[in-house]
Amino acid sequence: MLNSSVLRDAILSGAHNIGNHKTEINDLNIFPVPDGDTGTNMSMTITAAASELQKMDVSSASAAEVAKTAASLMLRGARGNSGVILSLLFRGFAKGLEGKEEADARDLAAALQMGVDAAYKAVMNPTEGTILTVARVAAEKAAAASESDSDPVYMWAAACLGANEALENTPQLLPVLKKAGVVDAGGKGLCLIFDGMLSVLRDGVIISEEKNAAEKAEETAEFFRNVAAEFDQEITFTYCTEFIVGRDPACETDPLALRSALEAIGDCVVVVDDEEIIKVHVHTEEPGTALQAGLRFGQLLSVKVENMKEQHRKAAEENEAAKAAAPAPMPEVALEPAEPVEELGFVAVAAGEGMATLFTDLGCSQIVSGGQTMNPSTETILQAVRATPAKTVIVLPNNKNIIMAAEQVIPLVTDREVIVLPTRTVPQGMAAMLAFDPDSPLEENQNAMMDAASHVSTGQVTYAARNSEFGGHKINEGDIMGLINGKLEVVDDNPTDVCVKLVRTMSNRRTSFITILYGADVTEDEAQEVVRRLRSKLHDDVEITLVNGGQPVYSYVISVE
Repeated sequence: MLNSSVLRDAILSGAHNIGNHKTEINDLNIFPVPDGDTGTNMSMTITAAASELQKMDVSSASAAEVAKTAASLMLRGARGNSGVILSLLFRGFAKGLEGKEEADARDLAAALQMGVDAAYKAVMNPTEGTILTVARVAAEKAAAASESDSDPVYMWAAACLGANEALENTPQLLPVLKKAGVVDAGGKGLCLIFDGMLSVLRDGVIISEEKNAAEKAEETAEFFRNVAAEFDQEITFTYCTEFIVGRDPACETDPLALRSALEAIGDCVVVVDDEEIIKVHVHTEEPGTALQAGLRFGQLLSVKVENMKEQHRKAAEENEAAKAAAPAPMPEVALEPAEPVEELGFVAVAAGEGMATLFTDLGCSQIVSGGQTMNPSTETILQAVRATPAKTVIVLPNNKNIIMAAEQVIPLVTDREVIVLPTRTVPQGMAAMLAFDPDSPLEENQNAMMDAASHVSTGQVTYAARNSEFGGHKINEGDIMGLINGKLEVVDDNPTDVCVKLVRTMSNRRTSFITILYGADVTEDEAQEVVRRLRSKLHDDVEITLVNGGQPVYSYVISVE
């Protein structure tokens, strides 16, 4: 059984273990933004609890009281998105141990699962391949182990093993990690905390603090020093804004209203509350607006605003200095053929890094660069098909001018089946991938994917390359054109105005989802202005998603469902 003293010492050991390795974790940090502070944030979050737990007299306390104290202190001391998630895991853990003097394996496994549920619920857009995945798999392994053995040590060892296995798999779930050759930073931090706790449960040893941890981390820093600077475009908002609100007892407004207000001005929103405080984390361009929104619920107890782009600029400068002394990179080589070991794989055609990432996230093994004015050859598509390790490969051309080239691949491949879904636009390809069901037969999936594609309206905002007449409109070179499913609908001189008009024309009362991919010639501020104007004109139930597609030629590509 796990008592208050053992639990207290386990948390101290976990805090020391991540503190000893926080610099290494910082070097891994590239998702969701490369701000290089995940290790610091997680370490400071759990250390806020550890510092007070050391002073706590646990001789007369229950395991539940220690867990509750730790969770409350972590929530107040939580820093960064990863720190808040860590505090949520321990908050759920504490709720699972309520009323327990001591805890057995089943108690701990159930408490760990409650923590995972709380973390997933609080995050605006839960992403697999992160700390959430590592925690979830750990909880699943813990539950399975607790069914066969009531020993907390056996259960926690299984949880640690599951967490570390999940961590190694994070690059397969998040392409940005695979590209960089790293595992998820938050997941690594959680594994270190869990491993530190296991040291106490299994061996009775509290891992000690290493005063020279930074020097030790420098041994591995060289490999990771380039990682953050390669992903500058991942930073959407400038200011990482965190604050704690002391709740006003007279305020009856649900804190979810605060979360909604913050989602309108930023991303990476986490709002956590208990009876006394509300802890907030948001990435935004408007930290003042965020703070004003919090003041409606009570007084500000603490505030922290950090410029992530400035943090990253410094990392980029260090990266450039390192590059100056590095040898020139090797030229790119052709894709290597892969053995068809999996049942099904996908190849998509997309222009722009953001679009490529989007299709990779949706499950495509290979992305062929191309689109309007950059149609890939049959050979290029053929290489991508052969590099996909699947017995059946589905190709999404995502452009009417590429369908024929893709179909030429079919007779050229003899060691696997090739199916070309004639998607004519990127939004159609997105809808098709979202409709895919891994548990359904291939033929059913083909029909469902094309049916989903056919129900998507596609808007495109681009410029006129020459004087002409098109669709009854007289067009001058440089005019901005808005097309709906290939038909010209709007001509103006401003891409923002054209995009807003186009979306309003495409939308109706039945519209539920709008996705806007902005191109390489559009700034983040310009794209956000489109969203702000649309939110004031469309009904409240419409969900608008903004994505940095990075595509050339088209300022905006729009999907309306």
